[in-house]
Amino acid sequence: MENNYRILLVEDEEKIYKVVKLNLEMEGYEVVGATNGEQGLKFAQGQRFDLLLLDIMLPKISGIQICESVRLNNKEIPIIFISAKDSPTDRIKGLKVGADDYLVKPFSLEELLLRVNNQIKRSQPEEKEALHSYEFSGNKIDFKAFKAIGKNGPISLTQKEALLLRLLIDKSNEVLSRKQILQAVWGYDVFPATRTIDNFILSFRKNFEPDPKNPVHFLSIRGVGYKFVPPV
Repeated sequence: MENNYRILLVEDEEKIYKVVKLNLEMEGYEVVGATNGEQGLKFAQGQRFDLLLLDIMLPKISGIQICESVRLNNKEIPIIFISAKDSPTDRIKGLKVGADDYLVKPFSLEELLLRVNNQIKRSQPEEKEALHSYEFSGNKIDFKAFKAIGKNGPISLTQKEALLLRLLIDKSNEVLSRKQILQAVWGYDVFPATRTIDNFILSFRKNFEPDPKNPVHFLSIRGVGYKFVPPV
């Protein structure tokens, strides 16, 4: 069972770490693990996650410090503390620094999984109906079949081309940064060469723009990113 959600688990107690990681993976989550706060903070700052599961008392850097650091740049990602510290003061401190939930050790795995599921569900934007095809300015794109009909006839699309096209069209008139595109299309840890996105945009202009040298649909916003502008 897979659900494509990624969780960062930072826990230094080996037994708890192994049991929690195994059970999360059995639920279909992709789990990235760290056993000290320094490593956990590095992962949290360098990768994309859908939820952070943090012990508070960690070697090198505490879970509180990780939470505070993450919250400087990311207010949305759910953060759950798991801790042996169970006083009301400890719970209040954890929630004050930005955690969404606080679970005291020892805890039942069923309760942990339920809380993880609830936090991830709550954080997800309402899903739109999947975009399977799109037509504009005489062009037609079939995202499911990886095919299109452009100004010069039929086109076969690679998976990445189809994903990038759908992302741009789904976010019409919205400027997407290079980072947003890399994470959405290429994933969190395999980034293409610097000019790859530029080359994709040039290809889209060649295939779909009336005048590729003066594009009206696929625009590069200098120093910011890219956007798709639909016909008026």
